[in-house]
Amino acid sequence: MQPFPGDQIQLPRNMIENSMFEEEPDVVDLAKEPCLHPLEPDEVEYEPRSSRLLVRGLGEHEMDDDEEDYESSAKLLGLSFMNRSSSLRNNMSVYRQSSNGSCSLPSTKTMVVFTVILVIAVALLMVIYLLPKCTFTKEGCHKKNHTIELIYPLATNGKLFPWAKIRLPSDVVPLHYDLVLQPNLTTLKFSGSVKIVVNIIHVTWKIVLHSSGLNITKATITSAGGHQEKPAEFLEYPLHDQIAVMAPEALLVGQNYTVNIAYSSNLSDTYYGFYKISYKDENSKQRWFAATQFEPVAARSAFPCFDEPAFKATFFIKIKRDEKLATMSNMPKKATTPVTDGIVQDEFFVSLKMSTYLVAFVVADLKNISRETNESLVSVYAIPQHINQVEYALNTSVKLLEFYQKYFLINYPLEKLDLVAIPDFQSGAMENWGLITFRESALLFDSHTSTARDKKSVTAVIAHELAHQWFGNLVTMEWWNDLWLNEGFATFMEYFAMEEIFPELHSDEDFLDLIFKAMMKDSLNSSHPVSSAVQSSEQIEEMFDALSYIKGASLLLMLKHYLTKDVFQAGIEVYLHNHKYGCAQNDDLWDSINEITNGTLDVKKLMKTWIVQKGFPLVTVVRKGKIISVKQEKYLYLMEPENWTPDASYLWHIPLTYITSSCNFTHCTNAYLLDQKSAIIELPEEVEWIKFNVDMNGYYIVHYGEDWKTLIDLLKKNHTALSPKDRANLINNIFNLAGLGKESLEKAFELIDYLNKESSTAPLTQALFQLSLIYNLLEKKGEQQLAARLMHRIERLLGEKIDQQSWTDDGVLSQRELRSTLLAFACTHDIRNCRTTASEMFEKWVNSNGTMRLMQNSLEGEVIRTQELSHIIATVSQSLPGYLLAWDFVKENWEKLTRKFHLGSYTIQNIISWSTSQFATKAHLIEVKSFFESKSEQSSQLHSVKEAIDTIQLNIQWMERNLAMLQELL
Repeated sequence: MQPFPGDQIQLPRNMIENSMFEEEPDVVDLAKEPCLHPLEPDEVEYEPRSSRLLVRGLGEHEMDDDEEDYESSAKLLGLSFMNRSSSLRNNMSVYRQSSNGSCSLPSTKTMVVFTVILVIAVALLMVIYLLPKCTFTKEGCHKKNHTIELIYPLATNGKLFPWAKIRLPSDVVPLHYDLVLQPNLTTLKFSGSVKIVVNIIHVTWKIVLHSSGLNITKATITSAGGHQEKPAEFLEYPLHDQIAVMAPEALLVGQNYTVNIAYSSNLSDTYYGFYKISYKDENSKQRWFAATQFEPVAARSAFPCFDEPAFKATFFIKIKRDEKLATMSNMPKKATTPVTDGIVQDEFFVSLKMSTYLVAFVVADLKNISRETNESLVSVYAIPQHINQVEYALNTSVKLLEFYQKYFLINYPLEKLDLVAIPDFQSGAMENWGLITFRESALLFDSHTSTARDKKSVTAVIAHELAHQWFGNLVTMEWWNDLWLNEGFATFMEYFAMEEIFPELHSDEDFLDLIFKAMMKDSLNSSHPVSSAVQSSEQIEEMFDALSYIKGASLLLMLKHYLTKDVFQAGIEVYLHNHKYGCAQNDDLWDSINEITNGTLDVKKLMKTWIVQKGFPLVTVVRKGKIISVKQEKYLYLMEPENWTPDASYLWHIPLTYITSSCNFTHCTNAYLLDQKSAIIELPEEVEWIKFNVDMNGYYIVHYGEDWKTLIDLLKKNHTALSPKDRANLINNIFNLAGLGKESLEKAFELIDYLNKESSTAPLTQALFQLSLIYNLLEKKGEQQLAARLMHRIERLLGEKIDQQSWTDDGVLSQRELRSTLLAFACTHDIRNCRTTASEMFEKWVNSNGTMRLMQNSLEGEVIRTQELSHIIATVSQSLPGYLLAWDFVKENWEKLTRKFHLGSYTIQNIISWSTSQFATKAHLIEVKSFFESKSEQSSQLHSVKEAIDTIQLNIQWMERNLAMLQELL
């Protein structure tokens, strides 16, 4: 093996393996070996995926558990004599020295003893070596699925790869990329070359960076000011998507070097990297489209790069293309020059400093419309047949861009902003700086055929992606553990901006619904803190979940209301100004806001309790006259209550808010910071009722104990005394508490008896959601009669309201959404002749000219794209036979699904959730566990798999706890 250029020295296997049995004076000191290339301090931390070997001289690290096991095993096996080599030399020498200084031959007895000891030692060493799955400790043999590995892994050519961590070393940082690409939409391949200017932080002989699936043909290094490219050996380690360019000479601190790499690859057939898309044009001819999706870790599959968010650099991009096509990238086009017949090269201006996951390019035949605002040209692109559906997106984008610039007091820094509708796109959209890519349904809006909800959805996605141009692009999280700084902020700004600019869309009610669903996930034991340590690509992918997006956003909402909107806004401005074009961590945000609070409140202390702890608090309220007692505990569904002991370490600093019967308007909201386990709040006077968590602006659930009866009576007599969001909040809380066993299901049903007077969407939506969960559990459990009785009760409660809904699309948005919610529920469950009316209307529509859009889509061939698969599984799994079909489909196609969508991706998370969430039997629990355990370790350890198992256990527990009660109630 040749670990480094220069003298070819193999690293003997026994040099590493035997070192674990030696004491410090006799350990091979690899760091001092004269013939080996010197090791940097940060190279040596060993992160093997299995049993570890103790090799000294490579860094000051304490032994971990595995290493202690090996030391213990050596002693237990009688090998401690090997750890005392000096005494062996003194007391057991096979050659004895006579008194006159000459050496005498050993006796026969000595030779026999020595031979026996040697044989035993060798045999025991072989046992340990050949049985790596058994670790000996004082308790005996512990079997682990471990194999012995070297400190450095092997590259694809069999040589030692000079880096063992998933994260890149910090001894080299990129400054600038020159990237040249030539995609071929006929062969569906691409070639490229990249020149990366790097700066050396620590002396090194290697440059380790990322590359995935690229066929690298050449690598060279040029020194600063030098003109001669020197060939460099490169090593590849696909397991970590890494390559190492080995320098022919030491790379010196403070110097710049240029790494030049040539490569080629296929356009990806997944939704990651530089991927291909087929679609039909106006003449039904198949066309090809190439686009990128790099977040989180796929830039490396389009060009070799330092593919971590903190490694920001500038990019100069050139793309060679067919002259009949067009290209776009992050920056405006600088020039177009001919290359060969029919091929031209587009050259783009040098980008601002940014992370690799934000780089983007598109090669396609597109049309656009544009408008200028504040010295930036905003354009919306689509394939030619859809260009008539982009006007709403353009108008919305301009309004939002202007709003964000005023709110943040920082202008959008690029000269152009392109929004591109892509025919096949896994995510809703991607915030690439200056070139935002969208799923077509998230950007296109047809004023003749699109619904009110379509308009709201398009507006929300654009608002989210434009917010990213500041939160994520201008200021980027340092590592993926703080993804919420990107996604939580963008989600918060999305709904905040919509309330400010498009109040008629009532987006706050949608956000409330999302918070309720995020709390369901966060209440499970399989949840994780908003800021969580991640390393592997699967772990990074799984951070893109409801907790990073929705919980992150709701925590910012809670903080905004507690600080007041002006203080919050000022803190955000400081944060963006202090860290623009750089990276940030959690503490940077809190420190920025603390500059504004100026010691009156320690925001960092408050918010850390929410960011580093998983779950959320349950606040219990007891009212006696003017005295309100409040206490907090962790809200958690107990999967194994008999084995559970309360964890007293959980403590949140909760900004409580409350209103009372004496004044229940928004301006009468009271606040109290609960930073202890319990506290007493004294009111100025006795009140008839008190409602905590005003408008659900806090991320916690409230249990009112005896006061639930007071609130139930209030809803029956005067439900409008509380806001629609407060009414939805009460419905959510009491049904959750019933599931937890802290309140009766009977009382939950009593609370919703007022719904026949309800006219707001939020409380009705939440009630129908909770009732649907119960109905689905009963139906899938085989309790069809009980499920029918539940539906009969709902029909008695809401039947008249359903009958009042017209089958038209007129009225304000809130009326249209309420109509849609009620009729969709009625048709799903076949009540009030809904299906008959819907079928008649569909037949009428099919026979009208309105069918031509439907017909065209059918004619285009790929009517249902793979991007919709998770939604199809979700829909199929709702029906009684369908939920089993959906699970069977997932089991049979698991490998195909994970190749297409990647382990940990949001799509895979949804597929796992939807295909298993309605199981409520122990047989299904065992089946789901066994299926994922039979797959790779990465699959079985996914958060979404653990969440699915938790959910099934919770369903089983819910049925055991509430089935008898339901039979009495219904």
